[in-house]
Amino acid sequence: METAKASTKKFNKATYLGWYEMMLRIRRFEERALMLYGQQKIRGFLHVYIGQEAIAAGMESALKPGDAIVTGYRQHGTAIGRGADTASCMAELFGKATGIVKGKGGSMHFFSAEKRYFGGNGIVGAQIPIGTGIAFAEKYKGTDNLCVTMFGDGAARQGALHESFNMAMNWKLPVLYICENNGYAMGTSVERTSNIKEIYKLGLAYDMPSEPVDGMSPESVHEAIEKAAKHIRAGKGPYFLEIRTYRYKGHSVSDPAKYRTKEEVEEYKEKDPVKVVEQTLLAKKYATEKDIQAIKNMIKEEIDRAVEFAEQSPYPDPSELFTDNYVESDYPFITD
Repeated sequence: METAKASTKKFNKATYLGWYEMMLRIRRFEERALMLYGQQKIRGFLHVYIGQEAIAAGMESALKPGDAIVTGYRQHGTAIGRGADTASCMAELFGKATGIVKGKGGSMHFFSAEKRYFGGNGIVGAQIPIGTGIAFAEKYKGTDNLCVTMFGDGAARQGALHESFNMAMNWKLPVLYICENNGYAMGTSVERTSNIKEIYKLGLAYDMPSEPVDGMSPESVHEAIEKAAKHIRAGKGPYFLEIRTYRYKGHSVSDPAKYRTKEEVEEYKEKDPVKVVEQTLLAKKYATEKDIQAIKNMIKEEIDRAVEFAEQSPYPDPSELFTDNYVESDYPFITD
């Protein structure tokens, strides 16, 4: 099924420049992370967001700062889009004490209460009930914030999704479910794992408003999330978007992605959101070639500084092993 194309007319120069800078920052961060992994300066797992940057860009321009986000482990781009600085993110990949979670989370577990970013979760689909719970808390407190709960096409097979959908619709919770459908759960295509090929239709069983979205276009992502957020903030309950995107790299650094043809990858690269937005900036005369180069130079210097910061930062002290595991509370629990 083809997704509707958004118009470029409603978006101004500042929006396009913001999208371009954000997407290029994410792209360069991820490219450098892959290089550093090859140099064994980053260890463990590494799942990069290359190709999916339009989702982070279009989402952030459509949300409010008070809205919460929770997602899975392909999440560097989402965190950077939310405003996490590249230096602390890079330090986290290095396992350093200056990382966004003090070097204790690594690639899959970024977190920032200040940015309303609740991970980065390593268990497939576990963030779906977590995000539903965050939305419940927002309704309980009477805010107009929503919780964006993101997951991949593979996680859409988890039973917790159906439990969450049912609860969210029954209680009209302010949650926006987003499936980032990049076509492959690790190495297995959607077609091989489900009778339902169009994932957004899963929401229809619960009478949840559900739509497919072109995830290679920040314009389409923005418009879809703007529409969904308006519905949610009006107290009408949850919304489900299947945002169709594509990852140019393998599932993780250990995946050579031999299950895809080169022709398929090249077809999607024709839709590369970073290149398309750059072309739009030039075509609309929102930026000159010199302006574009200046942005590229600025991002390169920023990522260089982030790597230097990570390399020079110390590892966590062994005494920190048991800190941050529990939070003391004054809540009067019944101890009997």
